[in-house]
Amino acid sequence: MKKIRDFINKADIKRFRFWLQIFFFIIFIYGGYFAINLGTSIPVFSCGYDKEVGGMCYFLPLQHQLARPLDLLFSVASISVLIGFITFLLWFIVFNKAWCGYACPLGTMQDWLTGLRKKMGVRYSTYTQPQFNKLKKIKYIMLALVILSPMAVGMGLLDREWVTAFCSICPGRMVTPLFVGDISQWSLDFSTKSAMILTALGLVFTGLFVVGSFVKKRFFCFFCPMSAMHYIFSDAALLRLKKDGDKCTKCGDCYTVCDMQIKDIADDVTSTNILRDDCILCMKCVAACPEEDALYVDFVNYPIFKSTRGGFAKRMQMDELERTND
Repeated sequence: MKKIRDFINKADIKRFRFWLQIFFFIIFIYGGYFAINLGTSIPVFSCGYDKEVGGMCYFLPLQHQLARPLDLLFSVASISVLIGFITFLLWFIVFNKAWCGYACPLGTMQDWLTGLRKKMGVRYSTYTQPQFNKLKKIKYIMLALVILSPMAVGMGLLDREWVTAFCSICPGRMVTPLFVGDISQWSLDFSTKSAMILTALGLVFTGLFVVGSFVKKRFFCFFCPMSAMHYIFSDAALLRLKKDGDKCTKCGDCYTVCDMQIKDIADDVTSTNILRDDCILCMKCVAACPEEDALYVDFVNYPIFKSTRGGFAKRMQMDELERTND
């Protein structure tokens, strides 16, 4: 058992994550070709506009359900909303925000753009802490759009085009279908004024997604309403990121490798649960930590990946070899 634990703690987390992301990308984008259907309550942006999708993002059916007239929404018909929500939670509760770091197609695309930037030798930019504190609130505004926009349609306050307002502006609607050769979403809809506004915003946000993700690591994740939704229910999840502050020396290595610029991961030595709303549970911080058991990931209170001096030393050797080969 000790050999297995040592093997895991010394594993190359970057390589493991790379191949797992490829696996999930194939499942979610091309799942239809393999007759895979994981349902309509998946906690990642697997877009329903991709006709071959292997599992649909929860937000698309949720918006349609919330667009019912209020008297119908708060009747027996609301059972369908509840079932969809429970299904979403059951998917999410197992892996927590690791869905963002390992399974989300939009997250994987952002990591590919980061890889392209590195190959081109372009240095990435970062946010100042005040900028970070302001930007991280946007995801909750976007989550409000997901919920309130269709409800406003059900109340007769907005046109029907606003039922799936978030999906209309989400980069996933335009980007993911490209991988199955569908370019139909790359157009302006002039049928109504609302449709024109939403599809125009979709083009703008998709452009920002591509350019922003090239310049900054995980650019879109800072604004992602699914990330906000995850964090609201993260206390119920079985997979946790934890920290033993007594063993932390505040060296800052964890913060240096964090794609989401989470300072608490280095500065907070009092919280045991170190997961924050912007965290994507990629586990890079655990892999970069040189202190024995200071950071660790556990599943139902059983540690499955811990920071160790031996693991840190081995990964530093692999990183140095990789830089030499480059």
